[in-house]
Amino acid sequence: MRLIIAKDYNEMSKIAADEMAKSIKSNPEIVLGLATGGTPVGMYKELIKMYENGELDFSKVKSVNLDEYVGLSGEHNQSYRYFMNKNLFNHINIDKNNTFVPNGLSEDVEKEGKIYDEKIKELGGIDVQLLGLGNNGHIGFNEPNDELTVGTHLTNLKQDTIEANARFFSSIDEVPKKAITMGLGGIMKAKEIIVIASGKGKADIVSKLMNGKITTDIPASMLQMHNNVIVIVDEDAAKLVNK
Repeated sequence: MRLIIAKDYNEMSKIAADEMAKSIKSNPEIVLGLATGGTPVGMYKELIKMYENGELDFSKVKSVNLDEYVGLSGEHNQSYRYFMNKNLFNHINIDKNNTFVPNGLSEDVEKEGKIYDEKIKELGGIDVQLLGLGNNGHIGFNEPNDELTVGTHLTNLKQDTIEANARFFSSIDEVPKKAITMGLGGIMKAKEIIVIASGKGKADIVSKLMNGKITTDIPASMLQMHNNVIVIVDEDAAKLVNK
């Protein structure tokens, strides 16, 4: 894994956007794996700026998102489809028919997971996968567990994940308790992975990602087995890493 330490969140976002932009320019028909949450917002803003400045063309880009809350429609303002439209897709020239997010309203989540994995396969796989980093080491919504799932699947969210996501809802009671998420197998098949993390609250898990053992108790630790991972963090998130 290659570690890049930025001065602060804004610089981290710019570096991550530059890495993504470089890949898009080299392959205009790229398949991007995208993530939601607070951390990627700055990076998406930088990509929008590049598009507005005529530096990037998203017209042939395709995207697949990591996950979606179970029970929320794409029109719900806390769904990840809504998040992606609001924070990126509405502001660039991507064809939304080429943007894919798991269906949180599916009545058969197991079938939905298989359909989603087949769609990724049809697209030719993910070229660059963006990942945030949960405080407990989850990537996507692959939570710490005795076993980890390969394919896209239904998962129960851990209490600390629910608490971390409560800031986006009116109350913690409104936070969905289940999600459909791309599995570790799908993530690890990406040709390149970009991990971003910011703030003192991520320092412990960044340290474990970079220096720790590979364990299902920290799903992100599996990334140590991938041969093309860039970890981009700010100084606060990197302060416990053994350089």
